[in-house]
Amino acid sequence: MKKDRNIFVLDTSAILTFIEVEEGTEEIEGLLIKAEKGEINIFVVFISLLEVFYITMQEKGEDEALRRVKLIQSLPVQVVESNEAFTLKAGSLKATNRMSLADAYIASVALELSGTLVHKDPEFENLKPPVEETRLPYKK
Repeated sequence: MKKDRNIFVLDTSAILTFIEVEEGTEEIEGLLIKAEKGEINIFVVFISLLEVFYITMQEKGEDEALRRVKLIQSLPVQVVESNEAFTLKAGSLKATNRMSLADAYIASVALELSGTLVHKDPEFENLKPPVEETRLPYKK
C-alpha cells in the first residue's frame, strides 16, 4: 500500500515529547503548524489519550492528566476511535510482533491509513509488515 504523504499518526511517545518539550519537539511543532494550515492531517489514536492520561496521573496527578488530555484535544489533530478494520489489523500485528497492545493498535491505524507513524519507540523498528515512520530522537 502506498503511503499518503499528507497523513501522520502520532504515537504516545511523540505526544509526550511535544507536551514535555523533549528532543524532537520542533518536529512535532512543525507538523502541527502544517496541520493548522490544512496541508497535512494528523491522527491520534484513542489509546494514546488513555496512555497520556494514566502515565501523567501516575507521575503528576489527575489534574495534570486531565489538562494534558484537553491540550491534545485542542490541537489540530483528529482522534481515531476503534473500528473493526483497525482492531483486526492490531490483532494481527500483536500476534506476529513483540509489542504492546497499544503500540499494535497505533501501528494498525498508521498502516490502514497509509500514513507515517511518528514516534520514539524502539518497538516499531522491526515491525512486520513495516510501517512508514519518522523516528524522533530516542531518550538516552
